[in-house]
Amino acid sequence: MDLKEYRFPLFVDLSGKKVVVVGCGKIALRRIEVLLSFGADVTVIAPECENVPKGVVFFRRPYQQGDLSGAFLAVAATNDRQVNRKVGEDAAREGIFVSVADRKEESTFFFPAICAGDGLIAGVVSKGTDHKKTAYAAKKIRAVLEELE
Repeated sequence: MDLKEYRFPLFVDLSGKKVVVVGCGKIALRRIEVLLSFGADVTVIAPECENVPKGVVFFRRPYQQGDLSGAFLAVAATNDRQVNRKVGEDAAREGIFVSVADRKEESTFFFPAICAGDGLIAGVVSKGTDHKKTAYAAKKIRAVLEELE
């Protein structure tokens, strides 16, 4: 298997690190919950958010230049292609790893499906092309990890 087409699975400590999530829809909310569970200091920027998760800093407004200042990671998960592209460009310029939900080629990391159990963590990603296969594999891995508990 030629691994050059894949992303290297790097596991990092997010405790107390600033992560900026732009957007507050279904995908963004899933990302936010995962980031919070790993101890990240999450800032959310979105014009609207019906269910602002507890523990986040929330700015009810559109994304602006400079919003990524001091961030360790960024996630662009809006329903606006132009905003997602701008977040990706700003993150690249600032040297911040970014996941752009609607464009794998603009992402410097892929947000994994998280599988946890019995002191183990696994992250599952594809080449950014097969979300159903990734979800299926994550489900199987979670079942194995549950058996270990």
